[in-house]
Amino acid sequence: MRHERGGQLLSDATSRVTLEASRAVTLGGQLTRTAGRFPDKAGFVYLDRSYTFAEVEDRVDQVARGLRSAGVAKGERVAMLMGNSMTTVEAYFALARLGAIAVPINLRFVASEVAFILADSGAATLLVDRAWADTAARAVASVRTTTGIVVVGGVPDHLGQHWQDWEEVVAAGTSAAASHAEVTNDDPAMIMYTSGTTGRPKGAVLTHYNLTMSALGSMIEQRLSDSDEVWYLNLPLFHISGFAGILPYLFVGGTSVIAPLGAFDAATAVGDLERHQVTAACFVGPQWQSIVTLPDAADGHYALRRVIWGTSPAIVPLLEAVRRTFPHAAIWNSFGQTEMSPVTCMLRSEDFDGHKGSVGRPVINVEARIVDDDLHDVAPGEVGEIVYRGPSVMKEYWNMPEATEEAFAGGWFHSGDMCRQDPEGFIYVVDRKKDVVISGGENIYSAEVEAVLLRHPKVRDVAVIGVTHPKWGETPRAIVVAEDPADPPTEGDLLDHCGREMASFKKPSSFVILEGDLPRNALGKVTKPVLRQRYGTPANGAPTAS
Repeated sequence: MRHERGGQLLSDATSRVTLEASRAVTLGGQLTRTAGRFPDKAGFVYLDRSYTFAEVEDRVDQVARGLRSAGVAKGERVAMLMGNSMTTVEAYFALARLGAIAVPINLRFVASEVAFILADSGAATLLVDRAWADTAARAVASVRTTTGIVVVGGVPDHLGQHWQDWEEVVAAGTSAAASHAEVTNDDPAMIMYTSGTTGRPKGAVLTHYNLTMSALGSMIEQRLSDSDEVWYLNLPLFHISGFAGILPYLFVGGTSVIAPLGAFDAATAVGDLERHQVTAACFVGPQWQSIVTLPDAADGHYALRRVIWGTSPAIVPLLEAVRRTFPHAAIWNSFGQTEMSPVTCMLRSEDFDGHKGSVGRPVINVEARIVDDDLHDVAPGEVGEIVYRGPSVMKEYWNMPEATEEAFAGGWFHSGDMCRQDPEGFIYVVDRKKDVVISGGENIYSAEVEAVLLRHPKVRDVAVIGVTHPKWGETPRAIVVAEDPADPPTEGDLLDHCGREMASFKKPSSFVILEGDLPRNALGKVTKPVLRQRYGTPANGAPTAS
């Protein structure tokens, strides 16, 4: 049996593939649908220039053709060492349209960390902003799989002949180069690396369906439906919260104002909120602190409908200060993690006063339980691990079948967050099972920092805990046992070593050099509760690093 459509005969197999593609909720397809509904509306604003959805759609098609001509095909991993810009947005959607897999990399990573992600993902192509070209050069020097490097902003003269200019690659895309591929819901859209709890980062594979269903859940929870919405994209696009944050607003035909990355300036941010008549914005704790302490922040004429606290546990007094500064905006607390695409829980504005300190209840597409080690539900008020299932749960960890199996033990995704739930279903985060320190919105896993410090020749043993910090919320503190007690490492030694081995934001802000051994239990595991009790407060006399 054969079907005729548009004068062209299609086989049954081709018809089935085409029909499946027409039903898909892919990121590239969602952009096309929005551009069809709102072609002349501003979809994005960057550096005060507006881009209509029709312009973005055409540009994404051209970028996809250019990347396709350069050899990027469906299923290939394409690493991105890029900041916040329209080019980064175009690259994300062009890769999605080709069925390629974006691999965003944190711009604060040092070359060795970048190299690990390139090698682990098997990325053949790296897209990099010119400002990070030297870091990229050091990284790819040891990675054989990454053979194509495309630089946004022009290739520096001192780099090799295999490097390509972004605009030249885009311009080389011809009509003969396909700008679309047959992409299904279950195809990976990105591999987002999370800091490793065992010293090795893990790549969470997020599908088009994962990201779309998470976005739809956020739309419903935030009651987004109007195309007059304006989102302030302040979070980095290389973070899941940055990229995923624009999707709900894209879907409804709203506008995303892209803030360039760099040192955060509260006055600039507040000026942007007023000038662009932003209706929704999300900042991390230290940024909110800077905003609410501006003397005239409350005097602006804002269009804010909702302000969102994200990426770290909420500090109640600071949230109350945010509410005083923006009294006409509803306050939302958003909670989640990379593997969940990312939002899992939200505390709505109307529930804020009655449940201060809560992260809210699970969003519409997420089913959650709080369980013990045997996956049995704990009683209300008792502490257990929160586990999830639903359409936004990642597909797997890239090339880590054992870690994937462990994460999905019992058919639920194990978050590693220790929580309790009140009788009304509101969830409170108590601790983090995996010892992650959240500093200024960045996740820092203790085991990763410990692994770096253990490579110092003067360090025999080490444990890292989080301590409160007036600006960053919390920062890592390293409890160190010297290899030779008579010749312990200095704070400068350890800071220099960390600076060479990992991103600056991961470095401990303070150190404690023990005269004896770390406390351990009968199984030989370090008893971190004891360390937190002894050294977990800023007033315990530990030296503080700059």
